[in-house]
Amino acid sequence: MFSLDSKRRFFWLVISIIINSAANALTVSTNMGSAVWTASAVNLSHLVMHTSDPAIANQSLGLVLVGYGIAVAFLAMLLSWRIDLWRLFRNILFIVPFSYLIQWIVPFWSNTLGISHLHASFSHPWELALLVFLDMIGLFGIAVAVSLYQRANLIMHPNDDLSYIIRFKYLKGLAATAQWISYIPPILITIMCVLLNHYIWAVNFGTVWAFLTQGYVQGWADHHVVPTFKHHFSYHSK
Repeated sequence: MFSLDSKRRFFWLVISIIINSAANALTVSTNMGSAVWTASAVNLSHLVMHTSDPAIANQSLGLVLVGYGIAVAFLAMLLSWRIDLWRLFRNILFIVPFSYLIQWIVPFWSNTLGISHLHASFSHPWELALLVFLDMIGLFGIAVAVSLYQRANLIMHPNDDLSYIIRFKYLKGLAATAQWISYIPPILITIMCVLLNHYIWAVNFGTVWAFLTQGYVQGWADHHVVPTFKHHFSYHSK
């Protein structure tokens, strides 16, 4: 019924969703800086809930991520210059398990594994070093997951579909440049939240690190993480 190639694409899609959700949740838990889109969503969730309590803001994080995804899905469709309602539906379908998996996994990293206790004390220098290391592991996992589901190209998160369209339709495959351009909306939203809340959450070392390196890591992962799994293109360079 399904070809071997289709089964392989679906397998890596599922794996990538799990990796991406767990990795994003890890960066939120370390509080050392989340990926740019996630950091923006965390700040927006604080604004929506009118609270400085991370536990309360986390209750709305999944909903904010879903709303974000739907808005970006429409933006991606506009940039593709074609009305592809099936692709729009698939990308919106992606964000539901992804967004709520992040919300559900954050307490596991923070409370069950005790990461929240590390950034609550900083009683030893190694605790800060460990948090930075874990944050970098999370950011690396995000980039690898994005590489996998962009290659599968069955469904993907609208944020990454946006960078995918920019990368292959407009920039001849330049992963890092496309990633930087796709970060313009979340950066503007984060700035707005800071101006309104007078405080900033989830933006730290890791956010800058992700901004500078995520596109490069995705490009590296394309060739070194499951290298036999190639891109299934739907947009090509001009």
